[in-house]
Amino acid sequence: MLKYISKICLLVPAIFLLGSCWELDQEVLDGVTPDDVKNSNNPQLIDVLKASAYSRIVGSWGGHNSIWSINEVASDEMAIPQKGPDWEDGGIWLRVHRHTWGTSEDAFNNSWNYCFTAVGEINNLIISFPDVELLVAELKVLRALPYLWLLDSFGNVPIITEESTGGNPTNNSRQEVFDFIEKSILDNIALLPKEDTRTTLNYYSAQAMLAKLYLNAEVYTGTPRWADAEAAANEVISGPYSLSSNFFANFATRNSGSTENILTLPYDENNAAGFNLAMMTLHYLNQNTFDLSAQPWNGYASLEEFYNNFDDEDVRKQSFLEGPQFSSDGKRLEDLSAEAGDPDGNPLTFTPKINMLAPNAFRQAGVRVGKFEFAPGAGQELSNDYPLFRLGEIILTKAEAAFRQGKTGEALDALNQVRKRAGLDPLTTITADAIFAERGFEMFAEASRRTDMIRFGKFSQPWWEKGSSEAFRNLFPIPLQQINANPNLVQNPGY
Repeated sequence: MLKYISKICLLVPAIFLLGSCWELDQEVLDGVTPDDVKNSNNPQLIDVLKASAYSRIVGSWGGHNSIWSINEVASDEMAIPQKGPDWEDGGIWLRVHRHTWGTSEDAFNNSWNYCFTAVGEINNLIISFPDVELLVAELKVLRALPYLWLLDSFGNVPIITEESTGGNPTNNSRQEVFDFIEKSILDNIALLPKEDTRTTLNYYSAQAMLAKLYLNAEVYTGTPRWADAEAAANEVISGPYSLSSNFFANFATRNSGSTENILTLPYDENNAAGFNLAMMTLHYLNQNTFDLSAQPWNGYASLEEFYNNFDDEDVRKQSFLEGPQFSSDGKRLEDLSAEAGDPDGNPLTFTPKINMLAPNAFRQAGVRVGKFEFAPGAGQELSNDYPLFRLGEIILTKAEAAFRQGKTGEALDALNQVRKRAGLDPLTTITADAIFAERGFEMFAEASRRTDMIRFGKFSQPWWEKGSSEAFRNLFPIPLQQINANPNLVQNPGY
């Protein structure tokens, strides 16, 4: 029988982690028996059974102190300037930006726990419903997603599956984790739908995962896989997606109709919290700009050099909030607590120059992250669907992979597709630096910059207040909290 409900809480055996709740508005199956579940491919049933796994993936990705945070602040895109005691936070964000982090940073531990919580929930579901073929196939590909983040961030992490026994797991090598991700996808991708699903996996989002995996294969394993990256990108490009004519439509509050977004995290301020970028980046007084129900924290700002790299004609430069700030009724905002030395004085003005990273950055220094729409009247949490994979990135993946193989014509054609949408003239020649720059313009604030910098050999180089850093910092440390809890874990080299 069918019953209309709005909230489902899946109860699964606590083999790894307890189950979770996922807010939905859909028809679900009521009174399901074991015989109904066994060998069932009923799409309604599968949607219900997989819901808690996806809720874990949505999780805290887009929040402060998250995996998004450590990837952004460790790059040359973004910093959190310390303003006296404000944003001191024990110095963690200074250390992350300067590449002087230690092994016990809470943000690393939070990111580790976020990924393995998702892995645990997925394993629970596979154990509980092993006979639902389509469900198990999708879950195994979904499990590869947090493992891709773990591979990229921490490298040598334990592989935990539904077949793992109890006890404290040991590290697997980075090559083993790479192989596990690849096999998980390749063994199950044929069972995924080809419909445009957006908030759940399909054939094309799985190919996007492969494209990202292969693009970074040389970093992860020492062996390049450029042809495989291009092939996976081409599969996605052949799918039901197209570049949105309006770049910012991909990041709007109501962006579910984007023609470009392939896989998104469906945040909702009421039912799926975890994306609070407005709080993280806006000045306190910007509460009046957007009539927000909570006061922002005045933190994340873009670096001047990164901002200045954008061409003034590039529509993507509007990804930043820069210049004079106003209330929703058009009145100039005045920061009466602005520092005496701030050349802009009291009128709230975001300027590219940040006077210092610490200890006394000006309250209004630095352009802010405006790529995602801040809906008027929003609370601490945003309702924008966060794009994990979108066509713009995939086209740039094709461009880079083709270029690395010497196929400059194909690379140029792909790169210029993205530039045309941005309102820029086409390039007639192509270099590795041009591709790197284009990825920066296109992918700002989408947590890809650190990975790109590592792949292009730029992550250890100095910028602004960061000096040259050691190559071992291309990986974050295995969190000390995890090593203390599990003596079988071995720390990454250099730490």
